[in-house]
Amino acid sequence: MYMPRRPLIEVRELHRYFGPTKAVVDMSFEVYAGEVFGYIGPNGAGKTTSMRIISTLDEPTYGDALVDGFSVVDDPDRVRRRLGFMPDYFGTYQNMNVVEYLDFFARAYGLRSYERKRAIEYAMEFTLLEQLAEKPINGLSKGMKQRLALGRTMIHDPAVLILDEPAAGLDPRARIELREMIGRLAADGKSVLISSHILTELAEMCHRVGIIEQGQLLAVGTVEEISNQTETRSEVRLRVLGEPDGMMQYLRVRDDVSDIAFRNGQVILTHAGGPAEQAALLRQIIEANFQVVEFASKTKSLEDVFMHVTEGRVQ
Repeated sequence: MYMPRRPLIEVRELHRYFGPTKAVVDMSFEVYAGEVFGYIGPNGAGKTTSMRIISTLDEPTYGDALVDGFSVVDDPDRVRRRLGFMPDYFGTYQNMNVVEYLDFFARAYGLRSYERKRAIEYAMEFTLLEQLAEKPINGLSKGMKQRLALGRTMIHDPAVLILDEPAAGLDPRARIELREMIGRLAADGKSVLISSHILTELAEMCHRVGIIEQGQLLAVGTVEEISNQTETRSEVRLRVLGEPDGMMQYLRVRDDVSDIAFRNGQVILTHAGGPAEQAALLRQIIEANFQVVEFASKTKSLEDVFMHVTEGRVQ
């Protein structure tokens, strides 16, 4: 029997105003169990404000958000038991080592005795901090501090994790390790809402993305779905036997082709169309008796989609 996917985050017509500034405007989206949802937008777009509302650290002007079915407005205490929030900065405490730091937060969540010990051990094993259990926090590298922040966020086994710029300032190896950890959390059935300015990284780890600008959610879906909702223009490269002049002349009279150039033995062009239209273009070139030996299309990246959907506006 088919079981519908269950949203663990439901944002419903969310608004947040600070005087005349509309930080969040009529925002609605869902994040499902086992899904990594990427939150994309320029600085000042409203990402952190809306994440803070979902995490019960701020209240909406209008609207609501549900975490595992509980309202952030009406049931904030229940939401906090089901949610872990990792801010874009790491707060440290003097004279604490790694295990003491995790123990402090485990106690804050009411974990006791064996349950607390097991949660701490699992968090350290998951974040690869077992060898640093006795190391003072102030002596940790940026990457290790981010791992510790993730361990603190997941110490009470929440169903939902909100991660605000978790990869900021990390070296390539640390980013790869963090990405693998986030993938494991989703595989365990948790919902992960993550913001980042590193769009290539989000494209690799996220199932869906939401693009936000000036407090408004402009698009939600997979990169392919959002691309299909916008004007599609792709770079196409092809190579033919013999001189390319005849084919280039053939292409110049077509309305769906522009920016034709010949470089490094390839004809490079911009094509207005998706995969079906590109297949039709290839078929028509062959039917026109040009001997095509190579045909390749550059798929739209998350950066391409972001630049197309947004306009660079700030509040």
